[in-house]
Amino acid sequence: MSQELFHQDEQMSEVLQQVSSQLRLSLGNIYSALTRLAPPDARDGSEKIDRDAAVLCQSYYRILRLANNLSDASEPERPADGDLVNDDIVAFCQGVVDRAQGPAELLGIQLDFRCAMSGHIIAMDSKRLERLLLNLLSNAFKFIGDGEKRVTLEVQVKTDYVLLRLSDTGLGIPAQRLDTVFDRCREMRRQDPPPHGLGLGLPICQRIAREHGGSLGLKSQEGQGTTVTVSLPNRRVPPQANTYAPMMERYGGFNTTLVELSDALPRQAFSQKYLD
Repeated sequence: MSQELFHQDEQMSEVLQQVSSQLRLSLGNIYSALTRLAPPDARDGSEKIDRDAAVLCQSYYRILRLANNLSDASEPERPADGDLVNDDIVAFCQGVVDRAQGPAELLGIQLDFRCAMSGHIIAMDSKRLERLLLNLLSNAFKFIGDGEKRVTLEVQVKTDYVLLRLSDTGLGIPAQRLDTVFDRCREMRRQDPPPHGLGLGLPICQRIAREHGGSLGLKSQEGQGTTVTVSLPNRRVPPQANTYAPMMERYGGFNTTLVELSDALPRQAFSQKYLD
């Protein structure tokens, strides 16, 4: 990369961080006003108030997700051994699927989890992996189509790697677009209308896999669904304090599942009965 391009990338990263920070500041005020104008008891007592508040809440979550993605896209990639701890990858993945069951049902999607083992410990960053899986689930939900609606997360433990394989029966990706799915966010002239978004999700997922010392691959055929495979090293880290500063909490206590799936869900997912 030339010196000029390096400085351009550096300046763009700074701009994206500033935009993300400004969005979060404004979002905090919006959410405070929303909770005062439509508190939970008022939403429980009025279908109209709940319906209108759900529209605002969904928009809030979508913008918050965008702010988080912009911030992630502008940050330098973290070291592979940065903030990893030993944890049960099987129980973790099962938990993500369990939390996504309600949103999947709203969309008429059958969401399944498969693993031949009851548990397996590897070095992982649970917050980052949750972000990865929910981003992949969001894509699967958005492009599931009108036919059979099935999404499956399978965990396979190999000698050197643990594979997280998310497959769907959705619309698939046209062959001519497969070579750009990880860099479409850099080609703004090629951006598509909703529900495609800015194209930040897959590059962020790929980065999170690399931060774990792993990789992310994608296979898709138009009309026959998509399979994304995340390969993570089958290893553990020494039980000692991490030297890398933990990632700033980006959600402020909000439901992370709804934040990451907000682009894929209907308004009803943000009604008071689901938020409780």
